[in-house]
Amino acid sequence: MLSPPEVAMLIAAVSRGDRKAFDQLYGVTSPKVYGVVLRILRRHDLAITVMEDAYQHVWEKAGEFDPAQSSSAVAWVVGIARARAIDLSRIPEPAQHEGDPEVTDSMASPGAVPRRQMNDSLKRLLTCIGRLEPERQRMVLLAYFGAFTRNQLAVKLDMPTNLLTSALRRSLFEIEQCLTT
Repeated sequence: MLSPPEVAMLIAAVSRGDRKAFDQLYGVTSPKVYGVVLRILRRHDLAITVMEDAYQHVWEKAGEFDPAQSSSAVAWVVGIARARAIDLSRIPEPAQHEGDPEVTDSMASPGAVPRRQMNDSLKRLLTCIGRLEPERQRMVLLAYFGAFTRNQLAVKLDMPTNLLTSALRRSLFEIEQCLTT
């Protein structure tokens, strides 16, 4: 475990775009952040979503961290995640939709196949991928069709590797949940 001043130095390095510092900051703070968020949301999938969002915010706003304004750097990171978890817990759950969204013939994905030539499993998979946010759809498709390593994909998407890994895991989890329902 790093000391509070060392964690503050990591945040300062992150504010300058240091990916290694971000990876180290994530490694040091993520167990605490996850524990706090999970206690609030009580769902693993939502906790992962909030953590991804919180660390994205840390990556983008690390320059705004002021040690004089916060009791510690870890408390600052946890506070960001906690606020997002509380916000998410207050949103009413959306009603379940009847049926799946329509898959169009003019898909922009690699190797698009006309709908009449797709089997039911492929149609279902594409429907589930289509439910992801556009950036996460692109990430999943690049990871699969582009055959990028995590590090190459992180560079291509200008995203820290840990954040990319978390986003991919969450996306695959959501696709799996969609396929099993």
